[in-house]
Amino acid sequence: MTTWLILLAAVVQAQTPVPGCARRGDAAALAARPSPLDSAQVTVAGAVLKVCYGRPSVRGRQVAGELVPYGQPWRLGANEPTTLHLPVAAEIAGVRVAPGSYSLYVVASEREWEVHVNRAVSRWGIPIDAAVQADDVGKGSVPVEQISPPVEMLTLSFAPPSGNGTELVVEWERLKVRIPIRRLGG
Repeated sequence: MTTWLILLAAVVQAQTPVPGCARRGDAAALAARPSPLDSAQVTVAGAVLKVCYGRPSVRGRQVAGELVPYGQPWRLGANEPTTLHLPVAAEIAGVRVAPGSYSLYVVASEREWEVHVNRAVSRWGIPIDAAVQADDVGKGSVPVEQISPPVEMLTLSFAPPSGNGTELVVEWERLKVRIPIRRLGG
């Protein structure tokens, strides 16, 4: 009985909506999603930066060039758009932004990802069409690294801060991408 309660608590905790991350649906609908919700945060020069995203799994599929298509916009996660919350002015992949919340999507190639910073945060993650792209603040490019062993579930994390900056680290299957984020001003 004790083991069953521990497992039940772990499942409930894993499916609990992430505080500060806007998601559609009630708790039962969120728990039924195959791509669980997650978030990561880091403090950079006194400011707390947070990313909210859905975590799809590889499940034997090809990520590079297929699940993450080359030359087409991809939502950088599952379900709602991946959203970065910044309480301060910052630079994301070279794109200057005011304090606020921004969605991220990418256009991938084999060697680099074009990271798009977008104002639209209250939409579903797809399609990323001309109407969504009209809300782009800007874009920057970052190199793709190959990693081993593979990572089954899409994982976004922050590198330890250095001065006024950090990196949003994206890992999935054998891919790793580092998106630089730098706090502007004091």
